[in-house]
Amino acid sequence: MAEFNIALIPGDGIGPEIVGGAVTVLDAVSKKYGHKFNYTEVYMGGCAIDKYGEPLPQETVDICKKSDSVLLGAVGGPKWDNAPVRPEKGLLGIRKALELYSNLRPSILKPQLKDASPLKDEKLKNGLNVMVVRELTGGIYFGERKTASDGSWASDEEKYSVEEVKRIGKIAFETAMLRDKRVVSVDKANVLDSSKLWRKTMIELSKDYPEVELTHMYVDNAAMQLAINPAQFDVIVTSNIFGDILSDLSSAIAGSIGMLPSASLGATKCGMYEPIHGSAPDIAGMDIANPIATIVSAAMMLEMSFGLVEEAKAINSAVDKVLDMNYRTTDIMSDGMTKVGCAEMARLIAENI
Repeated sequence: MAEFNIALIPGDGIGPEIVGGAVTVLDAVSKKYGHKFNYTEVYMGGCAIDKYGEPLPQETVDICKKSDSVLLGAVGGPKWDNAPVRPEKGLLGIRKALELYSNLRPSILKPQLKDASPLKDEKLKNGLNVMVVRELTGGIYFGERKTASDGSWASDEEKYSVEEVKRIGKIAFETAMLRDKRVVSVDKANVLDSSKLWRKTMIELSKDYPEVELTHMYVDNAAMQLAINPAQFDVIVTSNIFGDILSDLSSAIAGSIGMLPSASLGATKCGMYEPIHGSAPDIAGMDIANPIATIVSAAMMLEMSFGLVEEAKAINSAVDKVLDMNYRTTDIMSDGMTKVGCAEMARLIAENI
């Protein structure tokens, strides 16, 4: 029997519901395979502002650092739009505190959800299986911010070092070696000095991976190409802000933002796993949220941080089984399907482990 300590950050909005769904499935895994998962729930985001006056209490950081990995729901919402500090600052802070510099976001079109994709069939005939590797602790989100005292202008600094680009590039190339050995590096090197450095560094790094084909795209063209011919992509590596945008686009192509997981990793096995969607406060507490993205994020945690490959496959297979049985949450509902709520979808997946 293996034992693991998991820090749970339910967060705001639908966060508690979807994390609860993932725990239901993890409990089914522990029962079948004889593992023990110890959960510690902590505060982050808007709920932490309400309770502690700050989005990331030190207690949360300490518990996360002592855990084997972190499972996150979602943070933020209009309730805190006028708060002195935004709930999302907690998310940026925990990534920094845990030194999680890479974010892996797989976007896979499940055949059961082909009709849910906004793209026409001919654009999906070759399928969709894209991995977006996003740099997570640098760039404009962490650069210096300034606002004029009279409010007449504001600026945000985009800054990258060679080492920051090299370490995220290495993740992308090594990921590609396990896939189709193709990397598209996305930048804006025709305009930005930071992107020129990014491209130059990626070209130098590619010499260490002669088996991997490296190509480059400007971010605007990459967005267009994802919509025109998503099958051309294998691994996309890009900066923090570009990755934030492109991974959401690739997820929408896959049918629903409620289906896709992500893993935030650093130099150790301890990672943070979360769905790529937001807190959806408009449907919070209604038991209609889709827990699948959080559930398959937990599967990524089992495989990538805990080395439980068979258990991760069992979760993904259970998700496929439930979709094959025509059960759907509201966001992926179509004619002839059976609508279920958040808790029931999690229960069905757990039942099929």
